[in-house]
Formats: sequence, C-alpha cells, structure tokens
Amino acid sequence: MKTRKKENAVYSVALCGILCAQAVALSWLENLLPALPYMPPGAKPGFSNIVTMFTAGSIGLCQAMSITVIKAGFALLTRGATAGAMSLAGGIFSTVIMWLMFRFAKEKMGLIGISVLSAVAHNIAQLIVAAFITGTFSVINYAPFLGLYAIITGSITGILLKAVMPALEKQKNLFIRK
Repeated sequence: MKTRKKENAVYSVALCGILCAQAVALSWLENLLPALPYMPPGAKPGFSNIVTMFTAGSIGLCQAMSITVIKAGFALLTRGATAGAMSLAGGIFSTVIMWLMFRFAKEKMGLIGISVLSAVAHNIAQLIVAAFITGTFSVINYAPFLGLYAIITGSITGILLKAVMPALEKQKNLFIRK
C-alpha cells in the first residue's frame, strides 16, 4: 500500500510537469500573436489558462498554483519584470477564483462561466499591479476594454477547454491511478 502511494506521488509530479510544459508552450505561442488595438501592451488571450483551469478543476489548487507560478516565471524570463509581476498577480487571483468556482459553483457556472470569471479576476489583479507600478489609478481607464476582452477571451478559452477536456482527462488517467 505504501509503495502504491509513493508511485502515485511520482506520477502526480510527472503529470504536473507535463501540464506545466503545455501551459508554457501555449504561453509562448501567445507571445507570437500581434498586439490588439485599444488594448494595453502585453494583453494576451490567456490560452495557457486552458491547462490551469483543467488542473484547478480536475487535480487541485496546489498543482494549479504550481503551473501559475511557472508561467509567471516564464513571463519574467521572456518579457521582463513587469510582465512577470502582472502574470503572477493575475494568475494567482484567477487561479483561486477558478478553483473556488469549480468547488462550489461548477454546475451553475459551467466551464465558460468559470473561464470568463477567471479572466475578469486576472484583469482586476493586473490593473491593481499596474496602478501600483505606475503610481496612478489612471490605468483604471482600461477596465471597460479589459472587461470586454475578458468576456471574449474567457468564452473562447472555456470553449477550447470543453473541446480538449477529453484529451486532458485521458492524459491525466495515464498518470493517476485510483
């Protein structure tokens, strides 16, 4: 029995590593997209949150937070300190929100609702960090644009998660045995 628990722990760590790699790959691909008009610099669709949402809903908060921190580290290394801080703040807040929604409101919200709410949470945290960095609250003027952007990209991310969920579940089942 003890060996089985150790084996599952090893498989769980391996799965988390693969999920981190998938999230970082999606984040890197997002960096290749051109900036959208009327959006703050660095605004991205958040496709790597497909992996984070899956992890928060199917595996757990600790693993989802691990992915969030790794993604923020990737942003720090590839786009600088400001991007890293924005990614970390937005990622932590949105990951907590998505985990809570999966635990307490999954049936009411659905994947798309959870994804949109997580995107809104991400943007709120980023606006707070931007206000702190710039020393001004004028960044709040981006809020309406970011709100619309969160609805659009959150919906797309939720739809994509629905589409890839069977593959992610199959991947998870290869590693975690009950």
